[in-house]
Amino acid sequence: MRIVVCIKQVPGGSQVRMDPVTNTLVREGAKAVTNPFDAYAIELAVRLKAELGAEVVALSMGIPATGALLLDAAARGADRCVLLTDRAFAGADTLATSYTLALGIRRLGGADLVLCGRMAVDGDTAQIGPELAEALGLPHLTEVDAVLEADASGLTVQRSIEGGAKQTVRLGLPALLCVTKEIGFPTMPSIAGVRASRSVAVETFDAEALGADPARIGLNGSPTQVVRTFVPQRGAEALPVEGTAGQQAARLWEIFREVGS
Repeated sequence: MRIVVCIKQVPGGSQVRMDPVTNTLVREGAKAVTNPFDAYAIELAVRLKAELGAEVVALSMGIPATGALLLDAAARGADRCVLLTDRAFAGADTLATSYTLALGIRRLGGADLVLCGRMAVDGDTAQIGPELAEALGLPHLTEVDAVLEADASGLTVQRSIEGGAKQTVRLGLPALLCVTKEIGFPTMPSIAGVRASRSVAVETFDAEALGADPARIGLNGSPTQVVRTFVPQRGAEALPVEGTAGQQAARLWEIFREVGS
């Protein structure tokens, strides 16, 4: 049984730079971290590995430096690390990204279970999981917050639906799940896990190795075009409000009305 966990790198810290031509994030040279929601997917994969005897593959598309994030997944229990990296992948929207990830999973020989985080915290689209499932032809569920039962034939899971209600679903394998943070808090890598990760080689595949259609990857394969992206300028200004308590209250009311208009 093979479980593939899709991991995305997201900008870390406060330094974010935009490419003025492509209107996309410039990731080269920037500090990056594992997308927080994907860390919960790794936790579930490692837990299912212990229960079902599965092989866990950490998969990502990104710049070469993303390999370090994959090794962190190895320290947490992943057996293999696979990086899809090529300049031709740059600027991909969710459709082009899901197409490339699907090629990567097929290159591995497929998967019995694909796990994704609920969404990426930089884009907040929550589209990759469902789009990847469609590209692979897999049944899928989103907003999964608990796995109630798991065996080689399928999973019984609990998911959140509109109105705050919970839904229990039995899903056969192969399948794809998008998990929330309620699935289980990520455990820190053990010393033994960190040492074991040093012997894990990050396997890399470029566009040619994947047999990718140039018209479906990167900016060329992205129907979503960002018209404008910018970092909002923030400032603060102190405004003294003087007078009696009644006068201050009246003035505050005027300020609130001005801000709300």
